[in-house]
Amino acid sequence: MFEKGSEIEVKIEKTVFEGKSIARVDGFVVFVRNVVPGDLVRVRITKVKKTYAEAEPLEILNGSELRVEPRCKFFGICGGCKWQNLDYKAQLEFKRDHVIESFTRIGGFKGIENVVLQTLPSDEIFFYRNKIEFSFSDQRWLLEDEIKSGVELEKNFALGFHLPDRYDKVLDIDECFLQSELSNEILNFTRDYFKSRKVSIYSTEKNSGYLRFLVIREGKNTGDVMVNLVTFEDSPEIMGDFSKEMISKFPNITTIVNNINTRRAQISTGEYERVYFGDGTITEKLGDYVFRISSNSFFQTNTKQAEKLYKKIIEFAKFNPDDVVYDFYSGTGTISIFISSYVREVVGLELVESAVEDAWRNAEINGVKNCKFISGDLRDKLYIDKSWMKEVGKPNIIIVDPPRSGMHPDVVRAIAKIQPKRIIYVSCNPTTQARDVKLLLEYNPNYEIELLQPVDMFPHTYHIENIAVLKTK
Repeated sequence: MFEKGSEIEVKIEKTVFEGKSIARVDGFVVFVRNVVPGDLVRVRITKVKKTYAEAEPLEILNGSELRVEPRCKFFGICGGCKWQNLDYKAQLEFKRDHVIESFTRIGGFKGIENVVLQTLPSDEIFFYRNKIEFSFSDQRWLLEDEIKSGVELEKNFALGFHLPDRYDKVLDIDECFLQSELSNEILNFTRDYFKSRKVSIYSTEKNSGYLRFLVIREGKNTGDVMVNLVTFEDSPEIMGDFSKEMISKFPNITTIVNNINTRRAQISTGEYERVYFGDGTITEKLGDYVFRISSNSFFQTNTKQAEKLYKKIIEFAKFNPDDVVYDFYSGTGTISIFISSYVREVVGLELVESAVEDAWRNAEINGVKNCKFISGDLRDKLYIDKSWMKEVGKPNIIIVDPPRSGMHPDVVRAIAKIQPKRIIYVSCNPTTQARDVKLLLEYNPNYEIELLQPVDMFPHTYHIENIAVLKTK
């Protein structure tokens, strides 16, 4: 039907998961990025398959009433906020639609829209993240306007974000609306500092160089600020001078750490770290509780929305003072501790040992005595080493908050067999969540979905958190 490189006009119908929008030409699906439902667009075909094609927009012929002006000058290039050109109320509606579509198409649940609540909006739609990660690169991506200007530009130093599907080059960012004005100032200071001193950038090809990542963490409710410079080499002289200058420029920074990653893998987690200022951690507050966060600790990246999410868990769980709760994939214990005052006992299970250590420490900081955290593989703890279950007894409620890949079928089967009166399933991926819920109901038909609550943790992106509440019939 189409040839690669051909140009056509299409009317955008709707968004689908992963931020793409679709149009249909004589029933044939065409996926288009960076457009809004209702747009009439001239596009160029970039890929043709048997059942669909992909295209890039060339010209908006007639803009949708849902279209808004993006705030960021890098929109459409960076790829970090794919929906910044879409009205926020429409974003919330489309995210709810994604949940409905996932549970209908993957889960096979008919009439599911009747139990899907309206998406819980974020109070802040800009500067909402408490953590942001910038990449150094010796291959800078040049903008089209920069190329056309004819001005000679430095191409071997960039600090910013990778372009979508391009891991070899980095877009040099001087302004981002995800975290804070302070993080933008730290970003630009860091670039100028190392660029002026000609400090080398790590190259995977050469397996040499110094700079790898700049990670900034903030306590949105406490004001704490962490600067984490990730490097290939351990150089106290470079880090010492950088830290001194950084603190002088930004006295509200509370800690500076250096993660050293000597592996080729481009990840911001070091094999070890050194602390150059402060104690290497920041604190953040959720509700009445304080949490200590290290450079590599997991913590919900939207603090304000995390509070809303956890309050919804309490509302939907309908806790009683005598309840025993299992918290699977408990991480650093934030959910366990947040709900602890409502129940008799919470037992958190988590694979990552460092996260379990953080959870125990957070419980101690908050004086919480009725939380217990166990390290280990969840399948082993549910099928082989079950001694912990005998100690605490059967749960009234199980809370699960797995990674994007969802739960292993054996874990789903074990939960169905335990049969708590309520299951609260928190997920950042409605597709795997729908798959798991379908499987759980197959294992135990005594359950039904009471409600689904989408929560917008990441405005201007297609990502959606979702709470599924299951109860026994």
